[in-house]
Amino acid sequence: MGVKAALPKYELYIYTGVLYMAILWAASWIFEVSSGNVNRKIFKTSVKPGWYYFGRKMDVADFEWVMWFTTFRSHILFALSGHVIFAKICSMLAPQHRSIVYMVYGMLAVLTSMGWTYVTLIVSHCILLYSISLVKLRWLCFVAGLTSLATFKMEPFISWQEGFVKGSFELQHILFYGGCGFTIMRCMSFALENCDKNEGNYSFLELLKYNFYLPFFYFGPVMTFDKFHIQANNPDLTRKEREMWNITTQALVHLGAIILVDILFHFLYILTIPNDIKLMKRLSDWALAGLAYSNLVYDWVKAAVMFGVINTISRLDHLDPPKPPKCITMLYVFAETHFDRGINDWLCKYVYDYLGGNHDKIWNELVATVCTFGVTALWLGPCEVVFIWSFFNCFGLNFELWLSKFFSLEPFASMEMAMSEAMSRRIRAAFNAANFWTIVLYNVLALNSLDFAKLVARRLILKGFPLSTLSVLFVTYCGVQLVKERERRQALLDDPDPIPPPAPTPPPATVSAPVTAPAPTEPVKSEETGKEKAE
Repeated sequence: MGVKAALPKYELYIYTGVLYMAILWAASWIFEVSSGNVNRKIFKTSVKPGWYYFGRKMDVADFEWVMWFTTFRSHILFALSGHVIFAKICSMLAPQHRSIVYMVYGMLAVLTSMGWTYVTLIVSHCILLYSISLVKLRWLCFVAGLTSLATFKMEPFISWQEGFVKGSFELQHILFYGGCGFTIMRCMSFALENCDKNEGNYSFLELLKYNFYLPFFYFGPVMTFDKFHIQANNPDLTRKEREMWNITTQALVHLGAIILVDILFHFLYILTIPNDIKLMKRLSDWALAGLAYSNLVYDWVKAAVMFGVINTISRLDHLDPPKPPKCITMLYVFAETHFDRGINDWLCKYVYDYLGGNHDKIWNELVATVCTFGVTALWLGPCEVVFIWSFFNCFGLNFELWLSKFFSLEPFASMEMAMSEAMSRRIRAAFNAANFWTIVLYNVLALNSLDFAKLVARRLILKGFPLSTLSVLFVTYCGVQLVKERERRQALLDDPDPIPPPAPTPPPATVSAPVTAPAPTEPVKSEETGKEKAE
């Protein structure tokens, strides 16, 4: 079945109406629960007074969101604004040296915020991994890099290294682990790219310029070294047509998303409710399904906004950063599931695609997914929930390949070829709807808790069967069909169908006159001839 298979318009209108009605219905349940239980003991710790204009309290359970856009908003804006100013001055005066200015400003900002011992710790890891990269053995670079990463994820190495950093401000813990973790991933990217360099080696200065680029230093995203090296050292700073307009538009969209999320947090306490298991047991199946879905959507919005703010700064520096993550609503296959596009690109380039090849062989895919989620588990921090999340997502990727191989056999292949493209799309969407909820459940346990994921699964699969199960799957099926329609239209824009040549027009028919015998004609006599005869 091709991606360009179309459905009747009236069918798509029905899917749209069903989907939006279901979302509004689930939101009304969550709103009712949020309004009626605001005085519960668990709510008091994470529901605080919000905007004066609404007269309602606000859900502040997510420390990361509050840190970015409330508590430390001025500090982050001050540091990024300084970077933009210095970068602009340098791009006007000495564009060929702008990468060095980025490095100097980044090192000074890190030194000011975390101290010289933290900078020394970061540089020592850079020296270690740079020295190993000179050997140009990929496996050795991986072993050294993952070992360095493990020292920031396991005791007693964490406490020992954290003891070098002095200070007690609230953001120190977040900045310490963010800067160290992303530093190791960047150093590994540098080492692996140096292994692939045919002649010579990259200099240590290039590694420092890559690592201490301030917008990416603490919070990412990870941009692989090969891309950063080319773009940061490009002296041509001419912009494309309407590029600044697009950057401004994206900045306004991110600002609007921040305001919208803050407004919704006054009415829907989607982050606080999952912490109250007793309350959730009294909720309807629809409320639980909407709660699980909205938590994943919020996490995508948070990642898109935070990375979007940083990416806006990097675009002003003439870089092309990793794109925002794909919305959870648009995902119905495990192969496209991610919340951090930078880490996803890093893993795909150096692990998943490197080991899996074309991802059409079962054994190669199994090895690639196990290694990929092994690195991911170490990156997230080894613990029970992370191991469970990694196992299920690894299983989901392989199970998709197993199913595709199975249904490509006979008689399934012939059956699909015999049916219309529209019917094939409907059948595939039904399987994708079930796959969507496996993605939701597997990721909810990592974003919220294992108890919340078990409760949602038990209510939707066991206790809610068949009414709640089938109704939720039907609504999801409607959403998958709308996503497929969007993909179909995008495919037509990217690769339009060839216009068939016009059919040759037949020559115009000619009406022939009836053939008759010519009438006899009399000779015409001229006047001169007549005169001669008369004479």
